[in-house]
Amino acid sequence: MANRVETRIAELGRTLPEVPAPAGVYVPALITGNYVHTSGQLPFVDGNLRELGKVGEGEGLVSADRAAELAAVAALNALAAVKGVIGDLDRIVRVVKVVGFVASDPDFHAQPTVINGASHLLGDVLGDAGVHARSAVGVAVLPLNSPVEVELVAEFA
Repeated sequence: MANRVETRIAELGRTLPEVPAPAGVYVPALITGNYVHTSGQLPFVDGNLRELGKVGEGEGLVSADRAAELAAVAALNALAAVKGVIGDLDRIVRVVKVVGFVASDPDFHAQPTVINGASHLLGDVLGDAGVHARSAVGVAVLPLNSPVEVELVAEFA
């Protein structure tokens, strides 16, 4: 039987994925005290990145709207990593911090708008427990040429 959080994910028309395999020598998430820290999660869907490159306005760039959806996918992958170490997403008390990275074209300055995709997903899924502190950072390039990467810290009981 699905728990409350996973039921909400399904109501939003989404599926909690399997934990994406690490792209390097690290673990997807680890516990310290009552906190889970995830590694940066890319927007993998079925093991593939559906979009590659930098975010910006113009030909050959990933649009801010599309990148926001990719940030939501990355946040869903982060939730999968959390589940992988605590077993049940209903144990989440609060998402404490989200850090989002956006591979940005030099003229792109709307990183917060992109990472809103992750923040909205967490709020939609977890309600008040999904409200968090956040950083949205523009970078030159991300692993595997991903447009976005999201990591989070969640408190659990």
